[in-house]
Amino acid sequence: MNILIIEDDTTISQNISLALKSENYITTVVYDGLLAERMLKKDTFDCVIMDINLPGKNGFDLCSTFRLYNSTTPVIMLTAFSELEDKVQGFDCGADDYLTKPFYMRELVLRINALIKRNKSSQQTVAQNPILIADDITLNDAEKKVMRSGQEIALTPREYQILYRLMVKNGEIVSKADLITEIWGTAFDANTNTIEVYINFLRNKLDKPFSKNTIKTKVGYGYFIDIK
Repeated sequence: MNILIIEDDTTISQNISLALKSENYITTVVYDGLLAERMLKKDTFDCVIMDINLPGKNGFDLCSTFRLYNSTTPVIMLTAFSELEDKVQGFDCGADDYLTKPFYMRELVLRINALIKRNKSSQQTVAQNPILIADDITLNDAEKKVMRSGQEIALTPREYQILYRLMVKNGEIVSKADLITEIWGTAFDANTNTIEVYINFLRNKLDKPFSKNTIKTKVGYGYFIDIK
């Protein structure tokens, strides 16, 4: 397993590299956002650890660019800040998890293991369900494209991930806690209203323009797709 570490603090980057090597990971360390961008386009990695405050190109912009051509490789963002807005921005850029400095190396290793395992499971699910349909919504996971009534709907990576999990369940209820665990891992508290916010975003894009009510809430239980 090959991990790319993008961190301009040499002490932190080397400590991460040593911790991962002790777990039999292969590591590559980069200190600059622009150089990291070239490496991400050239090489394949099993997971990317990315600081936000980088010289050349910051982590938010780097992750957004990366997600234009790679939507599957897990990304963990590192930052010295713990503000919710920073986390939301990072997730909107396509990050899969978030760690605030200082952190325990063991926690980082556990999160990497979990993300890689989840990514493998997701890829198997994609192979089994490349195209999902609910009502007049079609989701093509191979192309990361969502259509409704023949019209393409532009979704952010998080909106897409939530919709995908609802459609995979094929009308079954998905709890708020399960959505948070599957999409954000352990980075968010289950009591946050982030899921409600993203569900509203999805409804505004997928339901309201088409006078539909496909994404539904069962109060106290979770969310589901009305598959008709």
